[in-house]
Amino acid sequence: MRRRHRKSDCPVHFALEVFGDPWTLLIIRDLMFKDRRTYSDFLRAEEGIATNVLADRLTRLEQDGMVAQDETPSGGGYRLTPKGIDLLPIMMEIIGWSAKHDPRTAADRGFVRRLRRDKDSFTRELRAALRAGHVRRRSPDRVSKRTEVAS
Repeated sequence: MRRRHRKSDCPVHFALEVFGDPWTLLIIRDLMFKDRRTYSDFLRAEEGIATNVLADRLTRLEQDGMVAQDETPSGGGYRLTPKGIDLLPIMMEIIGWSAKHDPRTAADRGFVRRLRRDKDSFTRELRAALRAGHVRRRSPDRVSKRTEVAS
């Protein structure tokens, strides 16, 4: 991780330094739940990230060890690292909170039901799918559609 001047040693401050802007979390969301992997995929997201912001956030995420450039023959993509996958419980909490408090949420109802019914088991299943699809890279198969969430 690159060194930044830290204003405090507060754990919340540290987390916000790494992924505390909306674009960073949306890139993590896209990698984690929407099977977006390439620069073009991220640009096509409904939020409409600017190219300079996307390039900056991908660079920061790489420097912080959250994502890595894909080393597959097709190349050109990104994948979550184990450190990035460790954000799964946080992302699931954000989705659950938003589904509860946002009457216009786009969160997939089946996803939210599973999250509410058996969060621990669901998290383990998703983590295993993410590891298989991002870290191990044994096959070209990507993360199962069961991990998709419209948000």
